Amino acid sequence: MAVLSALCIAGTACAADVTVLSAGAFRPVLDALAPSLERTGDLHLIISNGTAGELAKRIQGGEAFDVAILPEPLAKTLSASSNLAPTLGNVARVGIGVAVPEGAPKPAISTVDQFKQTLLAAPSVAYLDPAAGGSSGIYLSKLFETLGIAQAIAPKAVLVHGGLVGARLVDGKAALAVHQVSELLAVPHIQYVGPLPAAIQNYTVYAAGVSAHVKNLEGAQALLQALHSEAAAALLERKGMEPAAAQ
Repeated sequence: MAVLSALCIAGTACAADVTVLSAGAFRPVLDALAPSLERTGDLHLIISNGTAGELAKRIQGGEAFDVAILPEPLAKTLSASSNLAPTLGNVARVGIGVAVPEGAPKPAISTVDQFKQTLLAAPSVAYLDPAAGGSSGIYLSKLFETLGIAQAIAPKAVLVHGGLVGARLVDGKAALAVHQVSELLAVPHIQYVGPLPAAIQNYTVYAAGVSAHVKNLEGAQALLQALHSEAAAALLERKGMEPAAAQ
């Protein structure tokens, strides 16, 4: 430790920690962006993710962080309550998609009726537990009610309390997974089928905000700038998201 301190004092670049709290869907983007930031700048990202509901509780409970990337409505609420600085910036949006186990036939989901019939035919359906506060789980529970299939889905639902819903396809606990596209693409050895039909698609817009008690303001600002770069836009597309400008 003393040697490291001496090197920093002597002028050798030492990466400053930037602590980031991220909604799960945005975690793959941060993981992919981190190496280039750490290679070209003096930043070291410490990333922790969770559902929107979990992160809200952690932030309101006083957890220390520099930047939070959250669904836009939640970010605005936390900014209004002085947990985040007033200035927020939208960084991306992501829709919901469907995946099946690797090697399984791809079901038809291009129309609302096809998606509905696919859900009814599946022996088990994995999605985020709405009680955990994940935005896709909350939306899907309401969608199933709207489609009139909530009672049929309930006994075969595989509710995931946080993390990658697609993992339930790998461990054999589900035959169909419905989750945000970026999180499905982050799971190896599954087949991404496609997005929900446009008529029932639901996009979550993610906003980035700086903690009201930020410790590394310079690093936080550098991260926010990087999230709006051309490189980040290309990365978002590869990860199943869209830049916020596409709203």
